[in-house]
Amino acid sequence: MFGAYGEEVTPPRHFQLRFYLRQQPVMLSVLFVLVVGFFVFVTGLSRIYYAQRQGLGSRWFNRGVADLNGSRFTAAVTEFRGALLYSRDDFDYQLGLAEALMGLRHTGEASAYLLNLWDREPDNGLVNLELARVAAQQGRIKEAVRYYHDAVYATWPTGKEWHRRDARIELIELLLRTNDRAQAQAELIAMSENVGEDPTQQERIGEMFIRARDYERALGAYRISLKSDRRSGAALAGAGYAAFQLGAYSQAQHYLEMAVTEDPKDKTSTQLLATTEQVLQMDPYRRAITGEQRSRIVKRAFDVAGQRLNRCALPTSTPTPGGPPSENLSEEWATAKPKVTKERLRGNPDLIDSTMELVFRIERQTSAVCGPPTGDDLALLLIAKLHEGM
Repeated sequence: MFGAYGEEVTPPRHFQLRFYLRQQPVMLSVLFVLVVGFFVFVTGLSRIYYAQRQGLGSRWFNRGVADLNGSRFTAAVTEFRGALLYSRDDFDYQLGLAEALMGLRHTGEASAYLLNLWDREPDNGLVNLELARVAAQQGRIKEAVRYYHDAVYATWPTGKEWHRRDARIELIELLLRTNDRAQAQAELIAMSENVGEDPTQQERIGEMFIRARDYERALGAYRISLKSDRRSGAALAGAGYAAFQLGAYSQAQHYLEMAVTEDPKDKTSTQLLATTEQVLQMDPYRRAITGEQRSRIVKRAFDVAGQRLNRCALPTSTPTPGGPPSENLSEEWATAKPKVTKERLRGNPDLIDSTMELVFRIERQTSAVCGPPTGDDLALLLIAKLHEGM
C-alpha cells in the first residue's frame, strides 16, 4: 500500500486480518479437495489391490476345484493352499483344502480344518459329511453315525441336494459293514420313501435291503424298479433272489427265468433257478397234484434221505437214565423202509406226514453234522424250512 508521495505504507493490522480471513476459505477448500482426492486415490489403489488378491485367490481356488473333481489330490492341495495365501479365512477355500487332504488320506490335518469350519457353521452339510468320513476312516463309528445324520438333515445349497442322498447311502454302507442291520433297515426305509419310483435308485435300495436281510422290502423295491424297466437283468435277478429267500418259490421261478433269459451268463441266477425248480418238483404239499404224484414224490424224498444217511455218518447218542430215548435215524429209516411204498403211501396222509417228518429230520441233522447239502438234499432241506411247524 502506497501513500500520497509514493512511499510504501504498511496497512493497518485489521486490514491484514481481514485479508487473511478472506483468503482462508479458499485455502481450506483447496486443502479439502486435495485430501479428498488423495483419499479417493488411495481407496482406488486399495480396491485394485484387494481385487487383484481376490482374483488370484479365485484362480487358485478354481484350479483346485478342477483337480479335486479329477481326483488329482496332490495338485489340489497345492492350489487350495495358494488360494488361502490371498484369503486365509475364506470358508470355501478351507473346505476345498480339507476335501483334498481327505483324498490323500491326511485325515489328521483335514480334521483340524473341518472342526474349525464346523465351529463356524455346524449346520453345513458338506462339513458334517466330511467329518463323518474322517470318523469312519478312524473307526469312531458312533461319531461317524452322528455326523452322517447331521449331514442328512443339514442345510444343502440349491443344486447340491443330491449330497443328502449320498450321505444317507454312505451311512447305510457303514451300518451294514458294522452289522447294525436294524438301523440300516430303518435308514433304508426312510430313503425309499424319498426316491419315488426311480428305477435305478429302487434297484440300489433293493440290493441294500438284501444285504440287510430284509427280503420282503427288497422284493418290493425291485418290483417298483421293474415297473419302469421290465427287462433289467439285475432287478430281475434281485427279485428272484429275494423271493427265494422268502420261500416264495413260484415267484422266484418267474423272476429267475426272466433273469436268465435276459442274461444267460448269470450263473448265480441259473443255479438258483435249478434249486427253485427242484423245490417245486419235490414238495409233496404243493397244490394241484394228484395222489399218484404225491406218493411218488414222497417215495423219492425217502430214498434221497436214505442215501444222505449212507454218505453222512451221524453219531449215535447214548440214552440217559430217565431221559428221552436216543435217536438213531438210520434205524428209524430202516424200520420205515418196508412201509414206504407207492402203494401204501397213496391215499394214506398219515403215512405221508410221518415219512416226510422223518425225511426232514434226516436232512436237518445231516446238514448240521456233514455240512450244507446240495442237489435234492438241499431242496428237501428248503422244503423242511418251508413247512416247519406243520
